Amino acid sequence: MTANTSTPLSSPPADGPRAWGNRLAGIATCLTPHSLLALINRVALAGIFWLSARTKVEGWFTISDSAYALFRDEYRLPLIPPHLAAQLATVAEHLFAVLLVLGLCTRLSALALLGMTLVIQVFVYPDAWPTHLSWAGLMLYLVGRGGGAVSLDRALGLR
Repeated sequence: MTANTSTPLSSPPADGPRAWGNRLAGIATCLTPHSLLALINRVALAGIFWLSARTKVEGWFTISDSAYALFRDEYRLPLIPPHLAAQLATVAEHLFAVLLVLGLCTRLSALALLGMTLVIQVFVYPDAWPTHLSWAGLMLYLVGRGGGAVSLDRALGLR
């Protein structure tokens, strides 16, 4: 006599809601590979930060007086003089957006923008947590998984 070691949860029935759900999950997994998700996350984040960076400059790359005023009058970050904060933020938003589009230093770029987002959340716009949390989700995915197959990181043999 053999003992029955299967449990109701260990082997789903061949048909039924669970089997259909598992099939749909498998299809969704095939349609959303890491490389596609990483590319979309990289471009989405790059767009957010690039557009923000472009509001701080005039012409090609002259930081505007209004950007300096924004950091002096509205943002008022602790420990960093407003003039320096405006310059650092403007350069960082441009640089890391470009790196994300290229998929170069993806993990580092996403981590840097996550740090910037944390500063914005804590010191500038604490009520904007739903937006910042959605950005953080995209950034954490890239920090944890990297830029994917369609990236310079991969072409250079970087993980």
